[in-house]
Amino acid sequence: MRVIDKDGSQLGVLTVQEAMAKAELAGLDLVEIAPNAEPPVCKIIDYGKYRYQVTKKDKEGKKSQHQVKVKEIKIKPVTDDHDIQIKIKHAREFIAKGNKVRVTCSFRGRELAHPEIGHRAVRGICEALADIATPEAEARLMGKTLSTVLAPGAKKKVGSAS
Repeated sequence: MRVIDKDGSQLGVLTVQEAMAKAELAGLDLVEIAPNAEPPVCKIIDYGKYRYQVTKKDKEGKKSQHQVKVKEIKIKPVTDDHDIQIKIKHAREFIAKGNKVRVTCSFRGRELAHPEIGHRAVRGICEALADIATPEAEARLMGKTLSTVLAPGAKKKVGSAS
């Protein structure tokens, strides 16, 4: 096996017994770094310190990740224009932070007789947010709710060649 010293210098290809003796002499551990290499690579290091650094590095990696959440904007077919503008403002903030937004229009009683009013309201919100978000799918009516999900990122418009 190929052995690397604690300071990073190569000791060459040694037998397992020789490598263990060198590690014991240094008061450290012999750790297999690349088992699939030909020959396998081992390093003489302090294993406890090595594990600590690996877990610390993993935690740092997880910190920089952003978990996408799905925020929800709820409206009704009779929601007033100003209230919808406020909801659009909130949706913009959510999308700017990288979250998805579910736009839900819920119907009650006789409102279900005219689902096109809800479709119009949801389509209006989608169009108002078209510069920063794209709908993942067309708005669908499931039971008494009409909903669609908007994902961050606007579609690039293809201009006509003239």
